[in-house]
Amino acid sequence: MNRKLTTPTSKKQTDVNTEVLKLGIDIHKTKYVLVAQRDQEAPKPPQTFTPEAFLVWVSKQAQLAQRTYCCYEAGCFGYSLHRKLEAMGITNYVVRPRNWDDYGSNVKTDARDAKELCSHLDRYIAGNKRSLTPVRIPTEEEEQKRSLSRQRDVLSKERKRIQNIGTSNGRYYGIEIPANWWKPKIFESLRTHIPQYLQDILGPYQAILQQIDVQLREATAREERTANRLLPVGLGALTASILDREFVDYSRFSNRREVASYTGLCPGEASSGGKRQQRSINKHGNPRIRHMLIEAVWRMFHFQPDYKAILKWKERIASEPFGPAKKKKMAVAIARQFSIDWWRIQTGQAKPEDLGLRMGYPTSYATKALREGRVSRIYA
Repeated sequence: MNRKLTTPTSKKQTDVNTEVLKLGIDIHKTKYVLVAQRDQEAPKPPQTFTPEAFLVWVSKQAQLAQRTYCCYEAGCFGYSLHRKLEAMGITNYVVRPRNWDDYGSNVKTDARDAKELCSHLDRYIAGNKRSLTPVRIPTEEEEQKRSLSRQRDVLSKERKRIQNIGTSNGRYYGIEIPANWWKPKIFESLRTHIPQYLQDILGPYQAILQQIDVQLREATAREERTANRLLPVGLGALTASILDREFVDYSRFSNRREVASYTGLCPGEASSGGKRQQRSINKHGNPRIRHMLIEAVWRMFHFQPDYKAILKWKERIASEPFGPAKKKKMAVAIARQFSIDWWRIQTGQAKPEDLGLRMGYPTSYATKALREGRVSRIYA
């Protein structure tokens, strides 16, 4: 059972001759639960701190030990704690979240999670690099830009949510309301043939939707401006911008397998003995990248007929029956290959023309690019 909230001065300090101190931390808004392990000793019982008290305590421990390692799971609290720990000279890992209940006991507590984090950290430091999966820590500037990019998704989902509230209210009263009912001209026309009580219901929602739409348009334009460069025709400035923000740094991947794994578009597998069975995609990666790549593939299938990955599948389509399920598999395979090719292009390992890709400026910048003389031809 967890101990009560601890202050830095209420517990015995780590011995001065500690060589390596390892801390597994389960973080929450108002408390941090941690398990400490000194050198090769058994892990200590869990302790609970307030966030402020923890920082004071860990700064003293870092001075008493020769080396201090920490780890906590990535989540809604971002990387602020990581940066504070690094500033103290502590080596900290922000790791991929996982279910620590390996034996299926169906018991999950903060203390157990902290103990497992500490135990896996000990193995990771000893050389077992599969015991933990540290995530890449973006710079503060990269993190802020990515948050702005994700803001657009939030606005888009919120607009759709409130829009659906309006249509469902109309359906509740037996009145059919179009999906874009909130747009000014449509709403004015709608008011002439719906009852007053429904106007009173929809009016506040319509005002909110107009404001969200303005913010969404501005966010979309901001994202598209960041991708004002030559792009594969059909990819789109918005898609390219989101890929840039989510990949953060293309050079952090050392091979194509790492890139494909990050997209979550790799097939799952269940193989044993002499049997090998591949399953649906594992979705083990960044969902925003995965969704944008799938959407882009359907556009590129029409705009990039000479792209090598598309040509390969067109040959299969011509030679064998293709139903809806196979078409989905085709889109996933092309998206996975394009993510690798996109990484190669961004890191200078390949040229677009060698892959059969046609390049052009995004259509939203076509007039400006022509006027400035930066390009002589714009693709639709």
